[in-house]
Amino acid sequence: MIDESTDGLRVNDSVVIPRDELATRASRAGGAGGQHVNTSSTRIELLWNVGTTRALSEEQRARVLQKLSSRLDSEQTVRVVASDRRSQRQNRESAEERLADLVRAALVVPKKRRPTKPSRAAKQARLDSKKRTSDKKRQRRWQGD
Repeated sequence: MIDESTDGLRVNDSVVIPRDELATRASRAGGAGGQHVNTSSTRIELLWNVGTTRALSEEQRARVLQKLSSRLDSEQTVRVVASDRRSQRQNRESAEERLADLVRAALVVPKKRRPTKPSRAAKQARLDSKKRTSDKKRQRRWQGD
């Protein structure tokens, strides 16, 4: 396994994104923070190329490409931006956590749905309920002479 602190970003037990595949760009963040925000580059943009990564098997790559297709650019790169914290380090950690969450969610294989039928008792209960409602409404009707 790759040590998370130095060489990789741990997504789950089987997937670790090597740090050398993550491109980071820092820029000035807008919003709250006063003069500090105008003078320091605390906004972090984290880029990861899904198409060329060594971290995923072909099956996992296909799943991630399909699930994150709306977030990918033409080179199959996913971009995560973090600018909610005041320090560059905190924003980098936040961006890495968001990327890990995105990839973790994309790797989830949904359970196959098994079609079911209502039981005989459930069908009977539904019909009885409909009958009661029908009787109730019939009794409300005006019965002229």
